[in-house]
Amino acid sequence: MKKILGLICLSAMPFLFACQEEEKTTLSGLKPSDFQMEINGKPNQLYVLKNAGGMEVCMTNFGARIVSIWVPDNQGTFADVVLGFDSIGGYLNHSTDFGAFIGRYGNRINQGKFTLDGQTYQLDTNNFGHSLHGGSKGFQYRMFDIDQIDDQTLVVRYVAEDGEMGFPGELTSKATYHLTDDNAIDIQYEAVTDKPTIINLTNHSYFNLTGNPEETVLNHTLWVDADAYTPVDETFMTTGEIATVDQTPMDFRTSTRIGDRIDQFDFEQLKNGNGYDHNWVLNTSGDVSKPAAIAIDPVSGRSLTVFTDEPGIQVYSGNFLDGTVTGKKGIVYQQRVGLCLETQHHPDSPNKADWPSVVLRPGETYTSRCIYQFGVVK
Repeated sequence: MKKILGLICLSAMPFLFACQEEEKTTLSGLKPSDFQMEINGKPNQLYVLKNAGGMEVCMTNFGARIVSIWVPDNQGTFADVVLGFDSIGGYLNHSTDFGAFIGRYGNRINQGKFTLDGQTYQLDTNNFGHSLHGGSKGFQYRMFDIDQIDDQTLVVRYVAEDGEMGFPGELTSKATYHLTDDNAIDIQYEAVTDKPTIINLTNHSYFNLTGNPEETVLNHTLWVDADAYTPVDETFMTTGEIATVDQTPMDFRTSTRIGDRIDQFDFEQLKNGNGYDHNWVLNTSGDVSKPAAIAIDPVSGRSLTVFTDEPGIQVYSGNFLDGTVTGKKGIVYQQRVGLCLETQHHPDSPNKADWPSVVLRPGETYTSRCIYQFGVVK
């Protein structure tokens, strides 16, 4: 009898160990081990922020990307509201900006050229002959050092070499991501340089407030506090004009369903952008306490309010998602299933003397702030 009991215990041990070793997933269903990998000699892993209300934000070193944002709807049901991948392999195998820390210069620089202090610089070009989001290997494809300060705070750091992607100066950049108890992600950027350079840092999360990226964002409503925007040509480059939104499909001063006018391609700017892919000139005058934009999913009631001290915000409606990328939970990302709200200086500002400066010099500290505040409406 003792022998039989011993055999039963031995046979049960592998099951018990398996139960003990079963990996705990995040609230949004991510496995930390799926992000553990050495990339360019640095360890990559998944970091988790949680607040008292049950909101969760997950990030990873590669591109300092926001991988998931877990927030409730107006019935208290939680869902993940950003696009991305459920393993590091997805980010490595697809050239996407999902959730990324964008630098050194968010958005476009015309033909990748600018002149600073009498010297002309040629940057890496990667989009219609322009430099987009820092070039073909911008910050979104770099490994960041990440320190988790506490359950609700991360600090991410990256040092860009002098000449990286053609930009002058060694740039030491960092951002603090703080998850507040009122369901906001407060991002505070800082950077210093050893040579005069240009800088424009932003976040490139694709939001879908339905929590189901099989649905488009066309039913979201959008409000933007802006009387003007910066028109673009057919290569998405700003023309230098600051144009009124009045009596155009670019007017979001009253909350409007995104899908109502997005395909009005008889309006040249929507044709040029293949929808909304433009920079709005904010009325907020750098006051981070004033809402710059508000997006709402009327079905779930989830809302996203953006605050910033930047002069502009890029609204991009996921026009070039085309069903070739499969994201989290095996969902294929079709056109317009994500909405980007990128706080920024205006595109091609180095070549537009009348626009707010993006020059950073030794001895100065660049700062920028973006707050993504999640809420619900009934």
